Amino acid sequence: MMAGLRNFEVEQLDWYHGDLSRHMAEALLMANAEDGSYLLRSSATRVGEYSLSVKCKDSVKHFQIGWDGKQYQFGMGVFQSLQEFVEHFANQPLIGGESGILTVLRHPYSRNVLEPDVYDTVTVHASLGQHDGIAPAVANSSSTKTIPIASKEGYLTKQGFNFKSWKTRWFVLKGNEMKYFRARLDTDALRVLDLNTCTGVAPDFTQNKSNCFSLTFPGRTFYMYANTQEEANEWMKLLKWKLEHKGQ
Repeated sequence: MMAGLRNFEVEQLDWYHGDLSRHMAEALLMANAEDGSYLLRSSATRVGEYSLSVKCKDSVKHFQIGWDGKQYQFGMGVFQSLQEFVEHFANQPLIGGESGILTVLRHPYSRNVLEPDVYDTVTVHASLGQHDGIAPAVANSSSTKTIPIASKEGYLTKQGFNFKSWKTRWFVLKGNEMKYFRARLDTDALRVLDLNTCTGVAPDFTQNKSNCFSLTFPGRTFYMYANTQEEANEWMKLLKWKLEHKGQ
């Protein structure tokens, strides 16, 4: 483990997603990817190490990859480079854990994603353990696929305009629209926000609310907060991505 030391090999990988959270990795892979799709991200619990997230049937498995500044450790194996790691597992599946599930790495999940024309609801079935699957053989690692980001939906608590009271609403983010409903199963939105007219999204510290962020439109700024900071960060990250890609 080498905290603070840059890993240029990893940074150049198309399927390295930086500080992407475990939850967001699960959401992306479950919503958009085929079985065997995988991505690499920085470990949230071990500084300087990495987590490999892999879609396997109805779940996402996570595996720890160590790095000491010169070589990588994956289970009992040691590799001088990630290329060596890929070549080693091309035809040699690694079996581990108690589930007995064979996970084969087939499709690197590119971080250079495109927004889709049709959206699907994100459903996450998270694996409970980091090593409770079978680490896989790696195939077709050079054929990177471009897979879109899905829509996002969930509860946020927003501030009212007239009375400044806070009410929890069900939000749905699709395309360049962000709708909110009184309840999750409602079909008629209380309001539709056109992100084409939105000028910014940012963390907010003026409302004395934890996990709060703002959406700025001409004539009004909307304030809302999530249950956790991680969830708020995911909303802001996706909203910022949409604002940066207006009209694409």
